[in-house]
Amino acid sequence: MIPLQVEVPGSGYHANLISCQVACPVHTDARGYVRAIAEGRFEDAYLIARGPNPFASICGRVCGAPCEAACRRGKVPRVDDDGEFVAHDRPISIRALKRFACELHGPEKQGAKTILNQVKNFAGVAANAEEMAGLLRSAVQGNVRLGKGENVAIIGAGPAGLSAAHDLALLGFRPTVFETEPVAAGMLAVGVPAYRLPREVIQKEVDVIRALGVEIRCGITVGKDISFAELRRTFAAVVLAVGAKASRGLGLPGEQGPGVFGGVDLLRAVSLGQPVEAGRNVVVVGGGNVAYDVARSVLRQIAYDTARTAARLEGTQRVRLVSLEGLEEMPADTLEIVEGDEEGIERFNGWGPLAIERGEDGKVTGVRFRRCLRVYDENRRFAPLYADDEQMTLDCDAVMLAVGQSPKLDFLADGGQDVEQFRPGWPKVDPKSLRTTANGVFVAGDLAHGTRLLIDAVASGKAAARSVYEHLTGLKLASEAVTAHITLDGYRRERGYESIPRVAVPVAEPEQRLEHPEALVELGYTREQAMREASRCLDCGVTPVFDSARCVLCGGCADVCPTVCLKLVPLDQVDGPAEVRAAIEEMIGSGEDLSVHSAILKDEDRCIRCAACAMRCPVDAIAMERVTYTTTWSNQ
Repeated sequence: MIPLQVEVPGSGYHANLISCQVACPVHTDARGYVRAIAEGRFEDAYLIARGPNPFASICGRVCGAPCEAACRRGKVPRVDDDGEFVAHDRPISIRALKRFACELHGPEKQGAKTILNQVKNFAGVAANAEEMAGLLRSAVQGNVRLGKGENVAIIGAGPAGLSAAHDLALLGFRPTVFETEPVAAGMLAVGVPAYRLPREVIQKEVDVIRALGVEIRCGITVGKDISFAELRRTFAAVVLAVGAKASRGLGLPGEQGPGVFGGVDLLRAVSLGQPVEAGRNVVVVGGGNVAYDVARSVLRQIAYDTARTAARLEGTQRVRLVSLEGLEEMPADTLEIVEGDEEGIERFNGWGPLAIERGEDGKVTGVRFRRCLRVYDENRRFAPLYADDEQMTLDCDAVMLAVGQSPKLDFLADGGQDVEQFRPGWPKVDPKSLRTTANGVFVAGDLAHGTRLLIDAVASGKAAARSVYEHLTGLKLASEAVTAHITLDGYRRERGYESIPRVAVPVAEPEQRLEHPEALVELGYTREQAMREASRCLDCGVTPVFDSARCVLCGGCADVCPTVCLKLVPLDQVDGPAEVRAAIEEMIGSGEDLSVHSAILKDEDRCIRCAACAMRCPVDAIAMERVTYTTTWSNQ
């Protein structure tokens, strides 16, 4: 028999079990606000979500939700009546639950000053999540020395720039944000379509940041309206958070000329209400979320324009999306693909563009593609392999290229020559401090780590703020987590929670979505739906703890475990790293016959925190304990 591989829990073991929080770049206590919703504590849920994240309301609608990908509920195996594996369960709908809490108690419902007072005074159960309140209390207690009102310039009012401004204001500085667009929030406002993210939600989230004392100057282009050199002379530090907003081209024959648009350029024009002659027979090239945003935005504009025209316009009305990747490899979220299919976007997988074809009048007539047999090589490096003898041409009158973005740092020509770049548009950056090679110049967001998720930009902005703090004060800003284990007497879960299927987030019907370009697709949970979905959370901060001195190895806990996560096995069937063997020898001595001794093994991926083992134990050797973390801030 092959020995079972086991590990002995070490330092930080219980914290890592809360996998949703570990996966979040700003370490939001998702378990905390989900369980608060399950218990009907909706205001606490919002405050827990808002603590480390100044864009909680926006993330509730458009976050890529790495927390859901890591959710342990999605790892619990489902078995049939014979105990055979059927499939894994589905993760908690964490993002949609955040939206539910924010709509009840966030800036969507209350004014900016009310939100700030709530957060400042919050002393809820999840102290590790209340970063904003904790930082303020530490300053009041004298554990953290705040800045002296030094002026800090931030170029770019996207999520990274505004997150940096938010935290710098909390740390005692006076941040001024320069934004070239007429509105704040960067790509959130000019890149994410309104059918996913209503503009009033963005505005109210930004209002809270302004209420902290952050000045946001929109319509100001650095390098045109003010030089980078002047910013460096006027401000104590500068944060570059311009994002990657320039559409990349492919260099295809026929690419230059009318009828070909960059994906983010199209989204910007639609968001700002600028006229776009996008045609009525459109091909979108790309397979990511931006490509779907473009395709779905164009589809809505065509449908809306048609609906407003009394005499229906003649001719083809279609949007086709062509990706290099096959369906399984497409980088777009599954939900985007499904909703795009529902709305009538025609999808062509596994084709690479060869040329954009034009007629004698110079207008686009179609795009020629060739079959892509493979996108990545055996080492997962981008290395497309094509079948040149298999080609197709899609007729169209407009082409949208959504194949990536890049930043533009032209403004560094005046005053930023000491900001070294490892390639044009991408500065050299210390990955920890986010410092550039120029004194007092930092980066955040896409410039720091490339194009990633919204929540990654938030985390980057917050990290840049702390580095600016250390640069201007000469002090380190450190946090310390104090761990407590609390025994939960009489711990019980909601009846039948282990068998509740994931509650689908209500969405509008496809025909309703196309009635207006800003008609919301996702409608959000009702109170009853939210509480039901939240009750599925395994509450991974709680875990059964075994007292070996009391245990009589009766096996009752393993007998009642509904997911078979506990096993009573002879020690000769156990193997693992050196610390496992050392622990066994310490307990029974060396040279003993291991087959006459037993151990209880626990599979954490299967444990659903039902407490059946604790209720069954005849000698009270099992207790349900909650692990909590309280974070304090101080200078070093």
